[in-house]
Amino acid sequence: MDDIKDLPLKDFLQKKGYTKIKLHLTKTNHFEIKASINGIKGLFILDTGASSSCVGFEGIETFKLKAKDSEIKAAGAGATDMQTQISKKNQLKIGKWKKNKVALILFNLTHVNTALINHNSKPVDGIIGADILKKGKGIIDYEKKYLYLKKI
Repeated sequence: MDDIKDLPLKDFLQKKGYTKIKLHLTKTNHFEIKASINGIKGLFILDTGASSSCVGFEGIETFKLKAKDSEIKAAGAGATDMQTQISKKNQLKIGKWKKNKVALILFNLTHVNTALINHNSKPVDGIIGADILKKGKGIIDYEKKYLYLKKI
């Protein structure tokens, strides 16, 4: 196993500068992930289909977000045309990976959390979306339940 291409995935990615983050599969078949925004820990759904990372309106105070009205209308998970706000210049930390100047979309997460609670899952603070996965060159190991993000 001298050749890097023969290494197990985790070893190969760690040699390439990635950090490993544990994912938890919920009863609703979503991956939950722990992350910190502006130094405050929260629980999030990892959603490859969400174009932007989001936090519920109730997270504005919790995560010390500076919210501004946004022209963007949110849609997804059975809801459409939802009012949003935006918060820029936030620090996001997932495991040992961190990124400054992260923009987050703020919207009403009630419909998401109601669905989670109805399926005996915990409510979440928000959604980690494709924007963060792209920035971190994310790789998901579905079998072993890990997210890998490239250290910046």
